[in-house]
Amino acid sequence: MREIHLSHPPEISSLKFTQHKPVTQIKSQQVRIKVHAVSLNQRDVMIATGKYPRTVKKDVVPCSDFAGEVLDVGNAVKEWRIGDRVMSAFYPNWQDGDCSPERVVPNYGSDVDGMLREEVVLDASCLVEIPSNLDFIHASTLPCAGVTAWNGLFGDRRLEPGSTVLLLGTGGVSIMALQLARAAGMRVIITSSSDEKLARTRDMGAHATINYRTTPEWQREVQRLTGGRGADHVLEVGGEQTVTRSVESLGMGGSVAIIGGVSGFTGQFDPMLLFFGAKQMRGILVGSKAMLRRLCALIETADIQPVVDRVFDFEQSIEAFNYLSSG
Repeated sequence: MREIHLSHPPEISSLKFTQHKPVTQIKSQQVRIKVHAVSLNQRDVMIATGKYPRTVKKDVVPCSDFAGEVLDVGNAVKEWRIGDRVMSAFYPNWQDGDCSPERVVPNYGSDVDGMLREEVVLDASCLVEIPSNLDFIHASTLPCAGVTAWNGLFGDRRLEPGSTVLLLGTGGVSIMALQLARAAGMRVIITSSSDEKLARTRDMGAHATINYRTTPEWQREVQRLTGGRGADHVLEVGGEQTVTRSVESLGMGGSVAIIGGVSGFTGQFDPMLLFFGAKQMRGILVGSKAMLRRLCALIETADIQPVVDRVFDFEQSIEAFNYLSSG
C-alpha cells in the first residue's frame, strides 16, 4: 500500500511516497476503506508549506478529505457493509451539537495522519454515506469545503429565501456556498480578481459579481447593488485585509462568518462597526458529522454537482499541490 508523507522542512517538494504493508487486522469498531479520490483544500497547502497555525505531526500523511469504498468491517460494526461508498467527517469526534475543544481534535492531515494513501482504517462512527448522485471524485469535496460552506450559511443563522449573501473569491468554499445558496433561493454576490472566473460564476447562478482589483472599494459596490440595504450575510475568507470591508458591506443586523485568512490572521478591527449596525461575527471551524449529513441531503435533493476544476493521478500529488497553490 502506498501513501504520501510530508518531510521536513515542510514544503510541497518534500512530499514523498512510501510503501507499507496493508492493514489486515482491524479493531471491532473499525472499517477498512479503499481510497478512490482525495480533494485538496487551501489548508492542505498551508500544512505542506509550514504555514498552518496549529500543531502538525512529524512526517504526517496530508489531506483531510476523501471518498472511498468499504473493504472490510470490524465484527461490532452494524451500519456499514463491504462495498458501501463512504467519506469521513472532518472531525471524527464532533458528531453533533455545538463546537467544543474536545470535539475539534484530532484533525486529519495535521495532528494525525490524513487520507493521501491507497487505503485508510477509520472508526465506523465518523463515516457518512456518499450522496447517490455523486461519484467518488465529486463526493471527496464535501467533508471540508462543503461542510464549511454549509456551516457558514446555515449553521447558526437561518437565512431565508431572498436573502442576499456576499461570497469572497472563487475558492472551494465560496463556489460550494454559491451552489448551496442558489439551491436555497438566496441572492448571491461574489467577488474575484478574474473577470473570467466571475463570468463562470454568473453561469452558475450568481446574481451580481464584483472584480475587487478594478473595484477596490467593493463594499460600496455591494451597498449600491442592494439599493443601500447591504448584504444579509458574508462568508469571509480573506482575513485581515478584507474583514473590515466585509462588515461594512452588511446591512443592519447582518452577519459575517469568518472562514479563513488568505491575507493573514492578524491585523486590527474596530468592534464599533458591529455595535452601531447590530451586526454579528462568528468563527467557523468546518462542522460536525450531522452537518455533513444535512449537506448530503441537500446535495442529493437539489442534484448539486460540486465543481471540480482538475483531476490528478495519485502519482501527480506534488503537481496537484502546486496547481492549487498557484491559485
